[in-house]
Amino acid sequence: MVQRVVVSKLLNSTRPLVFGMIHVPALPGTPSNTLPMSSILKKVRKEADTYFKNGVDGVIVENMHDVPYVKPPASPEIISSMALASDQLVKSRDANHPGAFTGIQILAAANKEALGVAYTTGLDFIRAEGFVYSHVADEGWIDGCAGSLLRYRSSFKADNVAIFTDIKKKHSAHSVTSDVSIQEMAKDAKFNCADGIIVTGSATGCSASTEEMNQVLKVQEFPVLIGSGINGSNARDFVKAHGFIVGSDFKIGGDWRNDLDSSRISKFMRHVNSLKR
Repeated sequence: MVQRVVVSKLLNSTRPLVFGMIHVPALPGTPSNTLPMSSILKKVRKEADTYFKNGVDGVIVENMHDVPYVKPPASPEIISSMALASDQLVKSRDANHPGAFTGIQILAAANKEALGVAYTTGLDFIRAEGFVYSHVADEGWIDGCAGSLLRYRSSFKADNVAIFTDIKKKHSAHSVTSDVSIQEMAKDAKFNCADGIIVTGSATGCSASTEEMNQVLKVQEFPVLIGSGINGSNARDFVKAHGFIVGSDFKIGGDWRNDLDSSRISKFMRHVNSLKR
């Protein structure tokens, strides 16, 4: 099995890698959209520059402001908009922090679309929903997609793009898989060729469980990222994880809907750089 560069870096780093979130402003056709694409892209570039200049290890673009979300497939204007946002992300990385990683998530569960955008714009990874097993999200039933998604990746030889998948993901009900432990789900994600898994709390900004993290870390040589609720106060509790995905804590007032706060990012990075796994 191919080990992608970002996977190798996660497994071999002496501290958790830090991935900042860019919550792209509401895109054309969504209920909250107020900005033209030129203004949206300008904001994406500004936030990417801020992240990379503060030394984060990677940045992810996500269309979180597109609420309420719809099940896949994503519409053409969303795909093309996220491709343009991804291009701005790559340009910022190349200008400010060439060694950093770039990723994308397209909500909701538009994993195939995200993979296509990642490959064509030169991103390193996608964040996927519903990779293994099924669950109920607020937009409805989300089916597992590992087989079709990896066949799609193989069809145009996008082997350089890693797939990190949420398991028992936030904003979802999991009663249908209540007899499957999070460790078993992590094992099945690895068996089905995911490149790593993401553990979250119950909602955006809510901390994950250290107990659940410890359970999934027992799946050897498999990156574990913490996908919600990480901040300067609890980062040490999750130091055994391979990566942190941070959104809310990097915003003014710790609210994901606000603009980035450069001072919060730099302070967090100083703290994480002092940690050792």
